[in-house]
Amino acid sequence: MARPKKILAITGGVGGAKLALGLSKILSPEQVMFAVNIADDFTHLGLHISPDIDSLTYALAEQNNQELGWGRAGETWQFIETLGSLGGENWFRLGDKDMALHMRRTGLLNDGTTLTAATVEITRRMGIAHGVMPISNDPIRTVVQTERGDLAFQHYFVRERCQPSVSGFRFDGIENAAINPVIRGYLTDCDGIIICPSNPFVSVAPVIEVAGFLAATGHIPTIAVSPIVRGAAIKGPAAKMMQELNIPSTALAVAEHYQGKYPGLLDGFVIDASDAEDLDQFKLPTVATPSVMVSLTDRIALAERCLSFYDEL
Repeated sequence: MARPKKILAITGGVGGAKLALGLSKILSPEQVMFAVNIADDFTHLGLHISPDIDSLTYALAEQNNQELGWGRAGETWQFIETLGSLGGENWFRLGDKDMALHMRRTGLLNDGTTLTAATVEITRRMGIAHGVMPISNDPIRTVVQTERGDLAFQHYFVRERCQPSVSGFRFDGIENAAINPVIRGYLTDCDGIIICPSNPFVSVAPVIEVAGFLAATGHIPTIAVSPIVRGAAIKGPAAKMMQELNIPSTALAVAEHYQGKYPGLLDGFVIDASDAEDLDQFKLPTVATPSVMVSLTDRIALAERCLSFYDEL
């Protein structure tokens, strides 16, 4: 199989944003577009917040906060600290620079702009040439089913710090959400899809389950990168979720999840070199390579290996 000339990368969360940055360093804006999860989006303090879009935006602009692992570099916290002192909700930490982005997005949406157009405007002003595209302009919201009842994703993830045991998920609004027409058009001559190392349950699922997405992908060769390394998630609650859902927290189980829930989707799978001893257990072409992305060099190296993997399929 030849190396793709035009790739759609599916991403959500910090892990996805890391690989996306690597891809953006070796592929032009004409060669790669990013389809981003929006099911984490929510309205807070009257503002429309898009955590996965923002993580990717800050990563591609190389303005992400390396110390915290989320948010924007050089951040200050006067707003949220003052809000807390006044008795306001401060469980969702919004930095001052971050607030400006959310206010700008909310203003654009209130003026009738689509989420796509608002994202294009913001990313352009932040110097990003690559396409950052929400999977849909229609609202989708992840609800986490837990021992404490149904929780909106950010309430589970941030307010409750992923502590409640998980029993399942649903994506409110997904049945009425249409695939972003920009992404649908891009897929007409796209010849490769990469699923970044994002949480398969709450970052990837609400992208590929949007009506029309799987049909639009047709038989486009697709590879996925495991977010699980040596039984643990590099960041986020994926491994914890898997354990609570009675799914082994292994890279193999991630591949089997994709194959079982979306038959025919994957043509290849990428795991970390430290899991290479399990290679013979996979039922699809699988390659082991260093996938823990600490530096920019790591991000670029993994992106290069994903592309070269197509030559081996």
